[in-house]
Amino acid sequence: MSETIYRIRHDTEYSYASPVQLSRQLLRLMPRSAPWQECLWHEVHVKPEPAEWSWMEDFFGNPVAQFALYTPHVELLVVVESRVAVRSHAPTVAPSETIPWEMVREWLHVGKGGAALDPAQYLFASPHVPVSSSLAAYARQSFRVGQPLLAAALDLTRRIYRDFKYDPKATTISTPVETVLKQRRGVCQDFAHLQIACLRSLGLAARYVSGYLLTHPAPGKKRLVGADASHAWVSVYCPDLGWVDLDPTNNLMADTEHVTVAWGRDFSDVSPMRGVILGGGKHELEVRVTVQPEEEIEAA
Repeated sequence: MSETIYRIRHDTEYSYASPVQLSRQLLRLMPRSAPWQECLWHEVHVKPEPAEWSWMEDFFGNPVAQFALYTPHVELLVVVESRVAVRSHAPTVAPSETIPWEMVREWLHVGKGGAALDPAQYLFASPHVPVSSSLAAYARQSFRVGQPLLAAALDLTRRIYRDFKYDPKATTISTPVETVLKQRRGVCQDFAHLQIACLRSLGLAARYVSGYLLTHPAPGKKRLVGADASHAWVSVYCPDLGWVDLDPTNNLMADTEHVTVAWGRDFSDVSPMRGVILGGGKHELEVRVTVQPEEEIEAA
């Protein structure tokens, strides 16, 4: 089984127009544990130094750090560094050999004891993922009668990649999925929400995954420090395989080049940094991410 070890640095920097008197923040920036992934170590540095720290796991098992600042400040810097081992986990079975999707839908809704409890929580509408007839209609072009689940899900992934244009100026986090479906443009977050909404509108279980994607510099060019970004993709549940990760932004099945940070029903469950502040006025945000294979660093 192939394994890749990554070193990741994620910088989040806020600059405020006026002093922030109090700040409480939740971080979901530490890669989580999974059967195919191990976070070997991570460090979190915050400037100014927090007055309070606490650590926990949320409902979905994602690691969460919580801190509080009581000292007035006009800048906030959060740096998370991680070392993560990722093993190959893409299914080896042919997509055409998976269970017909209608049988999976029936299994999920009838339930087979405790085995269906985990995927069942990802069957329904959530804050950023609606369930509707229009979304089901778009999905049904891939999910024909008797179509194997994974073959159909991969075809939906391909169609979203083909039909939608990547446009970072087209949407915000609050743009509804139905608007994305009409405009046919957005970013990875939108495409993940769209595919999840399509799958749930057919009665299938799908969850939102946040993390990082290894990017490749142009031939002859060095990897740029801080030039990467957070990424989002989809997991669909197939009873004979478990959760299978699909990336509609890049039209592929996620494997060793995707590093999982958190998963949940949609983005609202896995927001990288969320909190409340007193003061601050207008602010500017800068995010810098670097994802590097460890062997590449050692060879430099």
